[in-house]
Amino acid sequence: MRKLSISKPEVTRVGLCSLQVCVPKNYTDKQATDFANQSHPTGINSQWVIRKEGNPDLQDDPERQQCSKHSDFVHIMFDC
Repeated sequence: MRKLSISKPEVTRVGLCSLQVCVPKNYTDKQATDFANQSHPTGINSQWVIRKEGNPDLQDDPERQQCSKHSDFVHIMFDC
């Protein structure tokens, strides 16, 4: 099966204190964080920050998870 390619990042999951985005693999942490904060502001004083490796909420998954639908994109979780 051929994986599709998308051209722009998107928010894929929103929780009370968490957010998941699907962004191009070559996005830097800053680009991904800027996208998260611009596209879905927290509404409070704190900003979205990347859930880093070692965070128990990642459950031993990598910080950047390969998107199953788009070969050149990854999913990144954020917390506020």
